[in-house]
Amino acid sequence: MAKYTDAKCRLCRREGGKLFLKGDKCYKASCPFEKRPVAPGQHGADRKKVSEYGLQLREKQKTKRIYGVLEKQFREYYEKADRMKGITGENMLSLLERRLDNVIYRFGVAVSRSQARQLVTHSHFTVNGRSVNIASYQVKVGDVIAVKEGKKSTPYFVALKELGKSNKMPKWVDFDVEKLEGKILALPTREDIDSQIAEQMIVELYSK
Repeated sequence: MAKYTDAKCRLCRREGGKLFLKGDKCYKASCPFEKRPVAPGQHGADRKKVSEYGLQLREKQKTKRIYGVLEKQFREYYEKADRMKGITGENMLSLLERRLDNVIYRFGVAVSRSQARQLVTHSHFTVNGRSVNIASYQVKVGDVIAVKEGKKSTPYFVALKELGKSNKMPKWVDFDVEKLEGKILALPTREDIDSQIAEQMIVELYSK
């Protein structure tokens, strides 16, 4: 599987805004985007007028990078969303939010989606009592996601319990930091998604 191995802060610079890919570092003055808020490369500062197609493409690239998915998988999310009832763009964001790695991030267990993905792929969690190590696993309402019993005593999760419950948790999920167990209370709606994404532009791009 292809994997981006360059500096993640370059992605924020390329998209012209913070994608919050590095957790707490993104909120500090030392964030590279604060120092160089221009596109990477020799001509990064020489921005030219962008066409409508260019704007749509950048919105798609930005969303892919926020959730950490590649083109083929992202296209599959769009096609699945298009077959669902309701608004295609909102359906697509809901599917992305319901990825297991994103849910772990929303619980406040990880400081970034990439860290959450690593925790999932290293088999730290169960869903309804069964071990799941697939980052793209789609959660459903009522699913119970918990840290495996054998992992709860590791330094990472012991420190997490000491930090207490995250205040940034969206209303569609709940996480008990003492039990290291969370639950999906509802499907995420557009109002629950705080990422600055113009999903309609992505729909228009794929609809051409």
